[in-house]
Amino acid sequence: MQKIFFTLLLLLTSPLSGFSHAATPVPVEQPVKWSYSARKTAAGEAVVLITATLADGWHLYALNNPANSPVRLAFSFLPDPSYYPEGKINQPEPVTRFEKLFGADISYFEREAVFQQKVKLTGKSAIIKGSIEFTVCSPRQCLPPETISFNIHIK
Repeated sequence: MQKIFFTLLLLLTSPLSGFSHAATPVPVEQPVKWSYSARKTAAGEAVVLITATLADGWHLYALNNPANSPVRLAFSFLPDPSYYPEGKINQPEPVTRFEKLFGADISYFEREAVFQQKVKLTGKSAIIKGSIEFTVCSPRQCLPPETISFNIHIK
């Protein structure tokens, strides 16, 4: 329900073209670039680093926003016998501001955010597979929620 509400909100707040009553798509280059790496920290242990680099004026919603907030950031790791996540993913300290539209404090990131997930390895190497669900906004618009997949090799 929350995703439907947020998607409708995005559609209703999209810029309108002239006197037309139809929303016009605004061409936007992807304002967030994702990069991935991993480093072994000890025998059988590693840290996966997932970095979001944002274009000027854009922000990425953080993990653990309240239920009535825009789509939260979510990381999913596919089960695999070569590794298992240990604990929750760590995020840097987000910017938090009260948003009147949602009646709550909403947290987000600007410029860059590096997320870290500890993993236990069951062998010498692993391919960490998963997905990221996210929403990015600027002062003028929000893009629809997006889900992307990732593969991170640990050798």
